[in-house]
Amino acid sequence: MTEDNTMKNHRVAIWAVAVSSLLWLAAPATAQLPRERLFARLDADKDGKLSKEELPPRQQSNFEEIDANGDGFISREEFDAYSGRARPAREPGRARVQRMQPAHADLSYGPHERNTIDLYLAESSTPTPLVLYIHGGGFRSGDKGSVGREDLRTFLGEGWSVAAINYRLTDVAPAPAQYLDCARALQFLRHNASRWNLNPKLVASTGGSAGAGTSMWLAFHDDLADPESEDRIARESTRLTCIAVSDGQSSYDPRFAEKIGIPRPNFERHGFFEPFYDIKLAGEDTPEAYRRYEEAAPITYLTKDDPPALLQYSYANEEVTPESSLGLVVHHPKFGIALKEEMDKLGIECVVQFRDLGEEGMIRHGGGELVQPVDFLRKHFQATAGKE
Repeated sequence: MTEDNTMKNHRVAIWAVAVSSLLWLAAPATAQLPRERLFARLDADKDGKLSKEELPPRQQSNFEEIDANGDGFISREEFDAYSGRARPAREPGRARVQRMQPAHADLSYGPHERNTIDLYLAESSTPTPLVLYIHGGGFRSGDKGSVGREDLRTFLGEGWSVAAINYRLTDVAPAPAQYLDCARALQFLRHNASRWNLNPKLVASTGGSAGAGTSMWLAFHDDLADPESEDRIARESTRLTCIAVSDGQSSYDPRFAEKIGIPRPNFERHGFFEPFYDIKLAGEDTPEAYRRYEEAAPITYLTKDDPPALLQYSYANEEVTPESSLGLVVHHPKFGIALKEEMDKLGIECVVQFRDLGEEGMIRHGGGELVQPVDFLRKHFQATAGKE
């Protein structure tokens, strides 16, 4: 074989691999095994989900559409659902729907370069309710740009403004920096409410995974407002009207997870764990580690004056085994069920919904009709507004 032929065959092989990577989304629904193998191959860090960076470069533009729950990652279920469904061809002459642009992009609410907000304003002659979007990503990655287009259309259509928040990641600072950044963003928005026609008394929070956990921490933590502060923004409240989140953790404490039926090692296997707590695994069972676990757990702060919550999970309430995916381990519905048990004791509304094991669709814990996030937010916005 000549050198020219060798190079030619090498280029053909590279082209074939590239084409196979670009065509994976078009695989038929019956091609389950190839999809599973492809998912495993793309999952470079073996955490049971795909980040945007793990997708082939040409498919990264589809990330937000595949990431159905908007948590900043693609679960195996989302991957299979998207790659297995038929998508109609675009009508001739019809333009691709463009991403909605914020009225104010990259508003700075703090000193760090990631202390920024994209603000989408609803048209209204009166101050509008505000929905926060806190992105997921294991506190290690993610971006405010992952806010779902359909969610934006729905919320803006309801007359609610939306603020998508970036915050420091754990390569810069461990917990609770991420929580405190989002609290500061909320205070910043409240401080400027009249400027952007926002109703500071009607604020809900949404998000998936890390964004859900952060929303819960804000919802249950005591108000961080400091009325005596010389910083006027710090005087603003961090309390919320309600939350509607997906795949959220009511605690990041591995002891709590084991108590509710998720055996160790659980969180310790996930790449978020060490940088989030700023500890090494060898030192995880120490008084200092326990203090950090409790400080970072939203359920630690739950009291009877906290707001209602809707928690949805893309996973089923199934048994966790050593073979369970890490995605199931850290996004298990048991985290929502355990929180609901405590909220029920305090008389606070908590709705938990998760994937029906072995069936299509979702079920509601305890039975009853499913609740849509938009309906849940509307109900509690209206209830709070009625008390003013």
